[in-house]
Amino acid sequence: MKILIIGGGNMGLTYAQSFLRSHITSKEDMMILEKSPERAAQLAQKDIGTVYDDAQACLRRADLIILAVKPQDAPTLFASLSPMVDAQQVFLSIMAGVKISTIAAGLGARKIIRAMPNLPAQIGRGMTAFTSSEEVTRIELVMVQNLLNTAGKTIYVEQESAIDAATAISGSGPAYVWHFMDALMQAGRQMGFSEAQAELLVSQTFLGAIELYNASNLSCPEWIQRVSSRGGTTEAAMSSFRDTDVHADIIRGAFAALHRAEELGGNS
Repeated sequence: MKILIIGGGNMGLTYAQSFLRSHITSKEDMMILEKSPERAAQLAQKDIGTVYDDAQACLRRADLIILAVKPQDAPTLFASLSPMVDAQQVFLSIMAGVKISTIAAGLGARKIIRAMPNLPAQIGRGMTAFTSSEEVTRIELVMVQNLLNTAGKTIYVEQESAIDAATAISGSGPAYVWHFMDALMQAGRQMGFSEAQAELLVSQTFLGAIELYNASNLSCPEWIQRVSSRGGTTEAAMSSFRDTDVHADIIRGAFAALHRAEELGGNS
């Protein structure tokens, strides 16, 4: 299976490296199309496949084409690619907000998979939700899922609208975690810890809490109850969070991200 990644940015490079590291494909079958000469030169030095600057030299040779460009570049990209598209080629898009119907109309393609990864894919800890057009076969879907799994975990969703929801939860989610971490680090510094000490205290606490959660069947409220004691320090913090409605604020923030994702999808 020959793979063409269009866009050699962070996610394009992440996928190329993940696919090769997992031995699910080879450098001989990996192609990258990158319009920036500077970026193309950098990618060529990484020895992750053949780098092209012209779609005519590589598009027709690919079985799977991964669209890893900015959403605003989609119309121009579609116009340049559509005359060369084969109906049997599978297109995997990670362009935020660009709907399957838009991709189909722009490219004249039928087999389209739309996915929403997140940044931790760079270290193999990503979370990706994906869906597909009806023309994608089960074998092709499994093939693409195996590729996506090299960068973390995946879930298949039946409705394309769930991709917008995944964008709000897992796509943007790392920023929510870092926002909370940053606040705790700031609190630590105000309490007298050095910057390095505060970072270690917070990062290890988050890592330990997540691993403990994953190793059990307890819910988040049950874990909170376990670490809280009546009249204790944790109860004092949780009481403050409830007074200022932090829990509801987080939910509102996630829905704000969802609404924005839906707006972007409407504009596509």
